[in-house]
Amino acid sequence: MRIWGGRPLEGSLRVQGSKNAALPMIAASILHNGKTVLHNCPRIRDVDCMTEILKMLGAKAWWEENTLFLDCSKVFCGRIHKAYAQKMRSSIVLLGALLGRFHKAAIAHPGGCVIGPRPIDLHLEVLQSLGAEISEEDGMICAQCRELKGGAYRYRIKSVGASQQGILAAVLAKGTTHLLHCSSEPEVQWLIRFLNSRGADISWENQEDICIHGVEQLEDVEFEIPPDRIAAGTYLCAGAITRGQVTLENVILEEIEAFLDVYQKIGGQYEVNSGKLLTDSRRVEYAIPYLETEVYPGFPTDLQSPMMAVLATVPGLSHIRENIFEDRFKAAKGLREMGASIYIEGRDAWIEGGRPLQGARLQACELRGGAALVLAGLAAQGETIVENCEYIERGYEHICKDLSALGGILERDTGR
Repeated sequence: MRIWGGRPLEGSLRVQGSKNAALPMIAASILHNGKTVLHNCPRIRDVDCMTEILKMLGAKAWWEENTLFLDCSKVFCGRIHKAYAQKMRSSIVLLGALLGRFHKAAIAHPGGCVIGPRPIDLHLEVLQSLGAEISEEDGMICAQCRELKGGAYRYRIKSVGASQQGILAAVLAKGTTHLLHCSSEPEVQWLIRFLNSRGADISWENQEDICIHGVEQLEDVEFEIPPDRIAAGTYLCAGAITRGQVTLENVILEEIEAFLDVYQKIGGQYEVNSGKLLTDSRRVEYAIPYLETEVYPGFPTDLQSPMMAVLATVPGLSHIRENIFEDRFKAAKGLREMGASIYIEGRDAWIEGGRPLQGARLQACELRGGAALVLAGLAAQGETIVENCEYIERGYEHICKDLSALGGILERDTGR
């Protein structure tokens, strides 16, 4: 991707469907011997990968614009090999879905972005609590049971993926399941809404405990995937780093409140008019003395790298603490090559902002860090080249097209 920086972004953009909401819904379609229709589904690499796995298991899948049709009536319980599983970490939730329907599953260890250790022990423990037997054979995680039975499991730490795993496994289990200390991220909430819309019986007992009454079967469904809160935050960062004025359509404000709070602290202004979010970044000029990533409703880890890029252009000393993943400052290397002053020690990063960024040839090595380098290129003097853009395309449907529509000058050498 080639970027020529120096132009404030201006204009209006409709936010794509949520990657992190779509993937577990696609996995959940396996639970039903029938059809699933997902409107506003993002056509991105991770969705393509999850869809290919389902097709490998016997599902039929096809697109009509941004609507994904899935027919899982002929799905069988095949082994999900490394070629598929290592492309993305979220493939691990297929264990719960396959166990729920077939009472057995086998998948290679999952892959995804290199942003620090992300063990799957919580995923396996919650499945075991419902009666699954777990073993490892030839690099494959194998799970089986005579039947899944309701039970109780308390997560040691809040985990979005492991919470979704438990939900998927418990939907068709016999009896009632109580999942305690769950993640309350919107993507977990949307999975529950999706499953309930097709006949599941899932409710929140409080803000972090979920009660699931097992049902015998689910029903066909049409469901609209919500807008992507991380894509929304990324494009607002693009406006902030270029000191532009960006309007977003299709945004759920309460899901990005923590981001908007930080945006205001750095000098950004916004208002809501006729359902649109209008932002003005012309007065972005204040450093952030301390910002930490947290589980929802705190500041999301997925927006830490884009915000770091913004803070590199703001005069003063900013401090970010990363509490979710141990190795999520990978964008700092590329930002330093562009002239940013960033010091990292463990989970903390200090950004001495305000230095002009210079165009450079950079390597994207993970999804959100790669997007941060693209944003930095929009603010830099001269030409920036970001290689390995397949990482970025895992989560952003048309990032070049979208940023170009806002006035950015970008081109993709081999576009999708």
